Amino acid sequence: MCGVFPDGITSFGMIQAASDAGNAAGLAYFIFDLLQLDGDDFGARPLIERKSRLAELLSGVAPPLHYSDYHRGQGTAFHEQACKLELEGIVSKPADAAYAPCNRGLWLKVKCLHREEFVVVGWTDPEGRRPYIGALLLAYYDPDGRLVYAGRVGTGIKQAELERLWRRLAPLATDKMPLDTPPPRTNRFGSSLILSRVHWVRPELVAEVKFLTWTDDNLLRQVVYQGLREDKPASEVRRHVPHPKLAADG
Repeated sequence: MCGVFPDGITSFGMIQAASDAGNAAGLAYFIFDLLQLDGDDFGARPLIERKSRLAELLSGVAPPLHYSDYHRGQGTAFHEQACKLELEGIVSKPADAAYAPCNRGLWLKVKCLHREEFVVVGWTDPEGRRPYIGALLLAYYDPDGRLVYAGRVGTGIKQAELERLWRRLAPLATDKMPLDTPPPRTNRFGSSLILSRVHWVRPELVAEVKFLTWTDDNLLRQVVYQGLREDKPASEVRRHVPHPKLAADG
């Protein structure tokens, strides 16, 4: 059932449970839609009407409840501002649409993808029918000149580019791992890394990628390959750190 957590536990129920357990400190609940009110079905009404009535109901409400406001028009500028604040992205919805359970086709998600360069430190064996390379292992230099593992990228590489990368990487193969410390074998957002299937290379090539964000484990999330950077030495690759104010505001 959409909008309900497993075993029929609603989000309000989760708030109550957290409160009863003494774990509700700092908990906030943002309410973004109104489906029923005093037995009346609001789901068939236009979204703009539902939001207006919801705003009236929540006027002056005290935390942890919050009204989830919206912005109408100038979507491009709004998206750019969201990205400047290091947010994940924005969601757009038709103002005149009725509520459609489970139909996320009415929602348009536009993510804020970052674009940076990383040093290629190895590649993994391909699986299935994929030829040459499974994924590239990426890293960056920290202020002390150590190579720090950043994650993997396998998405966005066409077959012709897989072959080109393999031909560029094969002569750089080395038995010595170039990283300061081994990469984690598991993470929450990707498959396990089998080190026995990793081919290490001398850190000479630089790859440019797009990615959604950094995880709490300091690994790249949702990474898409863009190409090799022939104009940038690997020794100059550093991790971009967001401006403190923007990171705090986001």
